[in-house]
Amino acid sequence: MRISVSSKRVALLLAAAVTVVSTGVTVARAESTDDKVLHDGEITIGIHNQVPWGYRNADGTVAGVGPDMIRAVLGPLGVKKVDFVIVDFDALIPSLLSRRIDAVASGLAITPPRCKQVIFSNPDLAIGDAILVKKGNPLNIHSYADVAKNPAIRMAGGRGSSDVEHAISAGIPKDRILLLKDVESSVGALLAGRIDADTESSSTVINVLKDPNVGAKLERAVPFTGLVVNGQQVANYAAIAFRPDDAKLRDTYNEGLAKIKADGTVKKIFAKYGFSDSEIAPSDVTAKKICGDDFR
Repeated sequence: MRISVSSKRVALLLAAAVTVVSTGVTVARAESTDDKVLHDGEITIGIHNQVPWGYRNADGTVAGVGPDMIRAVLGPLGVKKVDFVIVDFDALIPSLLSRRIDAVASGLAITPPRCKQVIFSNPDLAIGDAILVKKGNPLNIHSYADVAKNPAIRMAGGRGSSDVEHAISAGIPKDRILLLKDVESSVGALLAGRIDADTESSSTVINVLKDPNVGAKLERAVPFTGLVVNGQQVANYAAIAFRPDDAKLRDTYNEGLAKIKADGTVKKIFAKYGFSDSEIAPSDVTAKKICGDDFR
C-alpha cells in the first residue's frame, strides 16, 4: 500500500516537474522581439540602400530618414546597437517575415496589401507619386491617365513599390510597366530610351535630379496627377514595418514616435533630408485608419 502511494506521489512530482520545464521552454520561445530589443539593447533593421530612405555612406556609416527615426525613437529606450542590413526593396518584407531582420526602416509605405503581411507603426512621412521623364517631357505626360490612354508609352517602377500599385490601380496595364529592382536601374533605362517614364515617390525624384548629369537629361513631369480616390490624390504614408507577432514592439515605437513629433525632432530629421513641414504625416492619419480591417 505504501509502495502504491509513493509511486503515485513520484508520478505526480514528475508530472509537475515536466510541467514546470515545459512551461519554462514555452516562455523562452515566446519571448517577444520587444523583450529582446529592450533587454539586450540591440535591433537589426532592413534598409534598401536608397537616398533618402536608408543608405550606407562611403565611410560605412548609415544615414537616411528611416535609420535616423529608429535611432531617435529607440535610443532613449536604451537601444544602443542598431545593425543595418542592406536588402533589395522587394525582399524587405520577406526578410522581415523570415526573421533575418527585426524591422524595416526604409521608406516603406503603408498599403492594404502590405497590411495583410506585416504590421506598421503610425506613419511619419506623407509623400505623393511623381514621374521622371526625358527633358522637355516629349510625350506630354502629366498623369497616370495620360500613360494609361497612350499604348505607346512604356513606364518603369520599383518592383514591389506602392507607386507601381497606384499606377496599376489608375488603369495602366501591368504588361506596360517594367519592374526594376532600384532607382538606378530605372534611371538607366530611361536615359537609354528603353522606357518613356519612371514612377517614383516625389522625394526620390527630387533626389535623383540633384545629380547634375541626370538633371541635364531628365526632369520631373509637372504638374502631375497620380491615383485619385474619392476626389483626392493618394499619398504614400511611410512607416516602420514589424512582424505581426511584434505588436508590443510596434506599440512601444508608436509611443516614442509621438514624443519626437511633439518635441520637434521629427521636423529636424525631415529638414535634414529636404522634406518640408507639410510632408510630416498628420497625427490623425494612423496605421489603423489606413489598414482598416487588416490592422493588428
